[in-house]
Parts: sequence; C-alpha cells; structure tokens
Amino acid sequence: MLLDTAVHQAMGLHNLTPQRDLRLLAVLSQPDNGPWLEMLWQLCAHLQRLGYPVVVLDGTAHEEPHAPGLAHLLGPAAWPGAEALDMAACGASLAVLPAARGLAWLAGQAQREGHAALRRLQPLFRAYALVVLHAPPERLAPLLHGSASMPLIMTGPGAQGMVRSYRQLKHMALHAGVRCTVAAIVPPGAAPQQQQTAQTLDTLQRSAQKHLGLPIHTTTVAAARAQDIQRLALQLLENANTLDAAPALLPVPCGSAIAPLDRSH
Repeated sequence: MLLDTAVHQAMGLHNLTPQRDLRLLAVLSQPDNGPWLEMLWQLCAHLQRLGYPVVVLDGTAHEEPHAPGLAHLLGPAAWPGAEALDMAACGASLAVLPAARGLAWLAGQAQREGHAALRRLQPLFRAYALVVLHAPPERLAPLLHGSASMPLIMTGPGAQGMVRSYRQLKHMALHAGVRCTVAAIVPPGAAPQQQQTAQTLDTLQRSAQKHLGLPIHTTTVAAARAQDIQRLALQLLENANTLDAAPALLPVPCGSAIAPLDRSH
C-alpha cells in the first residue's frame, strides 16, 4: 500500500468514508452486577434500529494484544484489520471496543487541549453516527469538562442506588461542570414500586439542585417495556453532542504517543 499521511493506514482508510455528523453519548459505568450493561446494549440496539450505527468505547475493558481497541487506533502502530470498523457500521451487530487505556490517554490530553482531544475520535469512527463512551465518572469527567454533554446515570429504584447516583452526580458536577440524566431501571419481574421510586427520584432532584446547583432530569425505565427503552434512547439522542471534524487530522503529539501494549504471559 502507498504511504499514508494519516497517523496510520487504518485512519487513512477511515478518511475515505463519506462525511456524516458524529454524535457523542456518555454513560457512566456502575461497579456492581445490576442490569446496567444489558440496558446499555438494549439502548444501543434501539438507536441502531432507528438508523444510527453505534460504536461503544468500553472504558471498563482494557485493550490487549488479543483484544485490540481504542489505544491501538490512537497509537502510531497500524492495527491490521481496523478497516473492518467501517464495514461493521453497515451491519446489524453492535460494535464494542475495549477502551480503558485509550480513554485514559485522551483524558490526559483533554487537560491540555480541552475539547480538541475528543475530536481525535471523529476520523476514527466517521462511518458511525453515534459514539458511546461507557466509563467510570473519574474517567469521563476530564473528557466532558465544560461541555454541553448530559451523561446518563443508571441506578436501581431503591434508596441505596440513589445514594451512589448522588455521588456520581456530585463528581460530574464538581469535576466536569455537567448535569446528568438519572434513570431508575426496574428489572424484569421486579415488583413495581412507582410511588416510592418517584419520591426517591424527587429527593435526588431536590438534593442536586440545592447542594450542587444543577437541575437534573430523572426518569423510570421498566426493563421489560420496549416503549420505556425507546423513550430513553430518544432522550439520549436528543442530548447528544456533535463531534466536529477537525480541519486537519490531529496527530498524536511527539513524546506522548501511547506505547505498544505489553503481551500477556
């Protein structure tokens, strides 16, 4: 193949893809084994059925030589087969990439470059319509600092989950200056406690307004109801940010490139 002027050949191939708006969604990951991941996949599936190809950058999964991801795309070395990302955008399956290391690197760049750091994603995923950042608040806050983004926090309908949600709201407010949407997810088969859930969400709203000075949007989603999932997916789409295309491809600065990943033994 002829020499490419892009950071590597895969990015050069992506530059041949017709231009389209690329939107960004942020979903805070949760440390426990609740229904959060299943709900995330369902939300992405609904968005794809609406005609928005989705790629998920999973900040809870680490890139490995046998499982390449965002760090490989951002690094100087070519990722053989990365051009298949464009073809995956035309398929029905959901594209999910390990991204813990790549997002950590981008978070460091965001402290120097601000919003320009996230623009590095545009030439990589321009074949898609939506990029979903799925990561802990500590990783997302530097990337979303001062933006108009409205991340999604998923929680259970009980009081314990609301306490954790408030901590995440506080972290995003203090370290990113953004407000969030909080969705109470009612698992399939769970007894409906509509009044209790509504009261808990109302308390969360008032606490966030009083102590953080930020209005938040709350909603209840029954995981067994397709209408609820589609409603939340449309709300996320409405609040998505558009990643502007850079005038020229932003290179990885000299001296700050992501080092090759070590092989596992």
